[in-house]
Amino acid sequence: MTTKEPIWTKAFISLFLTNLSVFIIFYGLVSTLPLYAKDVLSRTDEEAGLLMTIFLLSAIVVRPFTGKVLELVGKRKMLWIGLVFYLLCTILYYFIEPFQSLLILRFVQGIWFSIVTTAAGALAADNVPPTRRGAGLGYFVMSTNLAVVIGPFIALFIIQSYSFQTLFIVMSVLMVIGALASLTIPKDFVQVPALKKSKFSLNDLFEKKALPVAMLSSLIAFSYASVLSFLSIYAKEKNLLALASIFFVVYAVAMLVTRPFTGKVFDEKGPIFILIPGMIFFIIGLVLLAFMDTAWLFLVAGVFIGLGYGALVPCLQTLAIQSTSHERSGYATATFFTFFDFGIATGSYVLGLVAVYYGYQNVYLLSAALIVVVLLIYLFVGRKNKRAITVE
Repeated sequence: MTTKEPIWTKAFISLFLTNLSVFIIFYGLVSTLPLYAKDVLSRTDEEAGLLMTIFLLSAIVVRPFTGKVLELVGKRKMLWIGLVFYLLCTILYYFIEPFQSLLILRFVQGIWFSIVTTAAGALAADNVPPTRRGAGLGYFVMSTNLAVVIGPFIALFIIQSYSFQTLFIVMSVLMVIGALASLTIPKDFVQVPALKKSKFSLNDLFEKKALPVAMLSSLIAFSYASVLSFLSIYAKEKNLLALASIFFVVYAVAMLVTRPFTGKVFDEKGPIFILIPGMIFFIIGLVLLAFMDTAWLFLVAGVFIGLGYGALVPCLQTLAIQSTSHERSGYATATFFTFFDFGIATGSYVLGLVAVYYGYQNVYLLSAALIVVVLLIYLFVGRKNKRAITVE
């Protein structure tokens, strides 16, 4: 009987904690800044959505170049540099109030968010045993899943009990802890010799083999923007803002409970057994959210969204990384997140317009309809090509 290679090494735990802190800040601010823009700065729903769009716009612009930068400078070194500037941006929220200045801060922080998350994801992929990559990266993405509940839970509690200024202080302290955790990460697990070629090509921006999966992830992310950017406003409109933090708890629990199972299924049976049920659960959750008018329906929607979205993202990220060679894990990770960020950015803006003119119920119905289309396309492509969006 062969012994399985360990996943939870010291380096992996350090990366897990660092990534957790980065996404706690991300999700904490995403869930509360729309309220900050509307209630404190007296801005519209469309402008509130712009806070997410501008953040991800910078990430999208920078992300394609990140793989090349990681290769030349080093993944660990760029992780540390990115964490320092991401922390500085988090601290600056306490001092900046004008909306235009806030947009600039969001744009700058998005740059460092792009670098940090790409470096952390690539380092994690390098550290996970190849035979257990589905489970290993599933566990790593669990740090993001935990942040989905911890970030909004802490942030919404603080702004309801204290103030936005207190929130910015707490977020800064949490980011300091995450940055310190990264100091224990050893040198890059894979040393790639510097390229001697001087020409700049498309391969320095994107991993072509990861593009099909990345494009699929952008459509999933577009729909997820409805939850990420507008849930707190929608809950307030329904007089359920007090339950918004509980929604994220239920959402995260659903993801965490199924994480070991989905990772094992991915490694043993393949991605199709995760992607199709994941999309179906996600659709159900979005439809329930559209028609929710009671607390229990609100929370049940959280369960289905957690089951669906929580299964889809680690599966797609793993597929993107496995689509190419080990040495180009940074490029594959950057490609995946470039398209994923693009989906959330466009979703935040477009769905913000839908909210303004047609209401939030239609935002969630439109998001569900898009996933239905994605599911039908996936089934059609899979029927034509049984290896569609699978590991090569």
